[in-house]
Amino acid sequence: GAVRAAASAAQPLADVAPPGYGEELAKDGKVMHPDLLNKEVVSTEYAVRGELYLKAEELRRGGKEIIFTNVGNPHALGQPPLSFFREVLAICAGGKALLNNPKAKDLFMPDAIERARKMLTEVIPGGVGAYSDSRGALGIRQDVANYIKKRDGVTDVDPDAIFLTDGASVAVRMCLNSLIRGKKDGILVPIPQYPLYSASIELYGGSLVGYELDENNNWGLSMSKLKEAVDGHRAKGGHVRGMVFINPGNPTGTCLSGEQLKELAKFAYDEKIVLMADEVYQENVYQDERPFVSMRKTVAGMGEPYKSGVELLSFHTVSKGTAGECGLRGGYVEAHNIHPGAVEEIYKMASINLSPNIMGQLAVSCMVNPPKEGDASYPLFMEEKNGTLASLRRRAKYMTDAFNSLEGVTCVFTEGAMYSFPQVRLPPKAMAAAKAAGKAGDVFYCLKLLEATGISTVPGSGFGQEEGTFHFRTTILPMEEDMPRICGMLTDFHAKFMDEYR
Repeated sequence: GAVRAAASAAQPLADVAPPGYGEELAKDGKVMHPDLLNKEVVSTEYAVRGELYLKAEELRRGGKEIIFTNVGNPHALGQPPLSFFREVLAICAGGKALLNNPKAKDLFMPDAIERARKMLTEVIPGGVGAYSDSRGALGIRQDVANYIKKRDGVTDVDPDAIFLTDGASVAVRMCLNSLIRGKKDGILVPIPQYPLYSASIELYGGSLVGYELDENNNWGLSMSKLKEAVDGHRAKGGHVRGMVFINPGNPTGTCLSGEQLKELAKFAYDEKIVLMADEVYQENVYQDERPFVSMRKTVAGMGEPYKSGVELLSFHTVSKGTAGECGLRGGYVEAHNIHPGAVEEIYKMASINLSPNIMGQLAVSCMVNPPKEGDASYPLFMEEKNGTLASLRRRAKYMTDAFNSLEGVTCVFTEGAMYSFPQVRLPPKAMAAAKAAGKAGDVFYCLKLLEATGISTVPGSGFGQEEGTFHFRTTILPMEEDMPRICGMLTDFHAKFMDEYR
């Protein structure tokens, strides 16, 4: 190393680089240099943890109070965990020594003890420190299969077509990686979209084919725009391989109707496109007109040829809903009407990681197989679950009403999920200041909001938005008692911002 350093100081680095490197060695002698990394890695951006988040972290380390509403992270903002989940997890983590300890019955509910006993003796006999099958433990995959059967009134659910993963994001990336063969392969994604999709499609070398949602129609779905997007990509010689939809929507917070779901299924069948149903917010619904209906149930109810002909990948997670267990990293994907050979290839990909984490798998089991009426934990479980959902419903209205009271701001009601996505009409003076700062208008606004209040949001440009419009996304997750203070801070900031740039 010392000899090489001395040589590089005296002559061009390429002359002393190892054979085969030539000019491919960076000027500072580093092999792992940003100029020499995989170009898809370097070009990938993820707005939820982008510039605003990094600035918020910098301010937090400097001592400023930061309210992280940039990401749907319920427990970080005060949502309490469900007791039954944590009791089962605690016993399983303690292992058979805790399970068989006579004092366990003084600490845990009897049904939590019995659930943990079943897990430790039948499902994960090696405990939480041992690998499972690469698809996840069979007993937990069977729990998921039973859940889908009960939820959707179907019988054709194969546990071997279910993959447990470290959160739904891993499942999404695994499926996108399988579908995308090159730049010509397009994935239909709603605009605005969750940046997981744009980042992953870029990373795997595919093309994002956006279909715009209509903000003036409750962020509604337009089948004509969907068809235009497909035809446009095909006209350029591309192939549309998959279609993502998010229900309830992220960042829009809207819920799809049963009729819209049927239209999507029919479109996917007619155009020979794999449907990717992001249903991670299925428990987060705050209105009664459009309750959540899964795409699995929808295609089953449509009869043939859709029942057996719509290729469907459905995603769910423990990170959202009343569980909110983001840190446990538990999720799954069910592959329905997917060729068995393709499922085998996905299994091969999953095997590279050996095993999804066991604590996340256990949390999935608790989510899909919670306490039932008559179980000792049932009354408390229902109290906790219903209390969280009722509070979220009130917070959704509180946040939406607060945004709609601001000058130049409009916000579609948050019907579901965990976010509000208001549009901000920025004055020309603010746009000029943003341009002078080298920032997009929404980024400029969000940075000013962060610096003034400590509220960390995500600019709408990170999700995609109609040209000439500016939005930002914030969660509705701060605790109910904190809402008046946070909305008051937003209101005060916005009034001062508008006065300054009017």
